[in-house]
Amino acid sequence: MKDQVIIVTGGTSGIGAACVRHFAELGAKVVAASIQREEGETLAKELRDAGNDVRFTYCDVSDESSVKDLADFAIETHGRIDAVHANAGVWGKGKVTDFTDADWNKVMGVNVKGAFWTAKHTIPVMERNENGGVFLITTSVAAHVGFPAHALYCASKAALEAMVRCLATDHAGKVRAVGISPGTIDTPMLAATCDGWDAPIEELYAEVEKKIPVRRLGQPEDIAKAAAFLLSSNADYVNGTILTLDGGTMALPPW
Repeated sequence: MKDQVIIVTGGTSGIGAACVRHFAELGAKVVAASIQREEGETLAKELRDAGNDVRFTYCDVSDESSVKDLADFAIETHGRIDAVHANAGVWGKGKVTDFTDADWNKVMGVNVKGAFWTAKHTIPVMERNENGGVFLITTSVAAHVGFPAHALYCASKAALEAMVRCLATDHAGKVRAVGISPGTIDTPMLAATCDGWDAPIEELYAEVEKKIPVRRLGQPEDIAKAAAFLLSSNADYVNGTILTLDGGTMALPPW
């Protein structure tokens, strides 16, 4: 990944921040983007001070003009885009009978439309490269599991898995499209899903860990290492598919 220009959306927290850090340490030129300006500038400065090439730029992926500005920033800064990790995402609690138009616009606007805008404005740039590029999307095991009160979130992640397959065929020969599907990862988003439960978060996590075959929660760094592989030339024959990283959770029977 040395000297590869990589955009990471949602790159200032949880999985995204871990990916920015890991890609940079592997020698990539990383453009981290999110709506968390202070966190982004702090992370970029920390990594630059350590000798890495990391830039931060504000981007609201649900806004097409903001995504276009992100792509323009990467091109103006580095002259090209080699890979994109569409990682920005939000979670919303509720059943189908609970959701409002505002809920729909928030979850689908960031998770699905955000990935579409990101693809629209970065894939044509990568197609101009001699060696094309890679477009990676963070999905979730929620695409395959009916988690209670996760209707919009689950639907959004299932849509992203379909998008991976369509991108792989629509841009065949130029851009590889792949997905990475995390299970239970120790992130701020996971902590948010625990809000409202009777037990302390430490107890909830301990119970979950007992049920995961590897007996621990996933860490953001676990996802970053696998994402780096998918974006690298070592994964040149991986296309149109989603890599599940769940510690074996999906292999469990319902008893």
